[in-house]
Formats: sequence, structure tokens, C-alpha cells
Amino acid sequence: MSVTVRPLGDKDFFAWLGLFEGYSTFYESELTDQKALQVWSWIIDTNNALSGAVAVNDDGDFVGFAHYRTVPRTLSGDLALFLDDLYVAEDSRGQGIGTLLMEFSKAYARQHQLSQIQLLTGADNATAQVLYDQLGTRTDWVTYEIDV
Repeated sequence: MSVTVRPLGDKDFFAWLGLFEGYSTFYESELTDQKALQVWSWIIDTNNALSGAVAVNDDGDFVGFAHYRTVPRTLSGDLALFLDDLYVAEDSRGQGIGTLLMEFSKAYARQHQLSQIQLLTGADNATAQVLYDQLGTRTDWVTYEIDV
């Protein structure tokens, strides 16, 4: 079965929502209707930086997604693509879908003249780290979160 990756569109909400629920469960984050609608509104709002792509199989099932946005790199004086989320449905893993989503993201970055892709993943997400180690360089930066 083949899989294609394309940008998310207005009519994709309910199929995307099923994947987003799986993503939230994976990261043990409670998903409310309000959160889902907020994220979706960002994705489809052309005035918001967040965009998304979806992996679709031959049956029309959504099997993965990527959410990304352009960010400035102040020390380089250029722009990069920040990959906020990459998710593949549990029953579709191991089929190269994560790689397809990353290739789509790289093509998007090239098309928009962005210098690199930046991303974070959980320290315990060994599966994702295998893919990211194949495609990029692990950095020495330490990430912090500060509640306000």
C-alpha cells in the first residue's frame, strides 16, 4: 500500500482529529474539544504561522501528520522550519511514513528558502530518535520550560 503526503486542508478536520487524539494519548496529554479546535484553527488560518501536512494511504485513511512553522534564527540572520509535531498512527508505524513526512517537511523548507529544520522529541522516544539521528545532527542545547 502506498502513502502520499499533502498539506492539510479545510475539510480534513475529523480525520486529522483521530490522529491528534492518538498523538495526545502517546504524550499522555489530555485533549479537550477546546484544545483540538484551537490547534486546528491555527493550522487552517493562513495568518497563523502553524501549518500541517498529512500522510494518507490508498484507502484514504490518515496515517500520520506533521505540524510545522517558520521561525527566525537570530544568530544566523535567516529562517528555519520548526517541526512542532510529527506523529504516525500506531498501526502504521515501521512503514516509512515518518520518513515521508520528514521528506515533505524538507521539501517545504527548500521551497520556502528556509535554512534548516529544527525539532524536539521526548528523551524517552527512542523510535523517533532513530529516525532523527539518520536525518540530522543531535545538538548540545538544553531545553527549559518556564511557566508564566
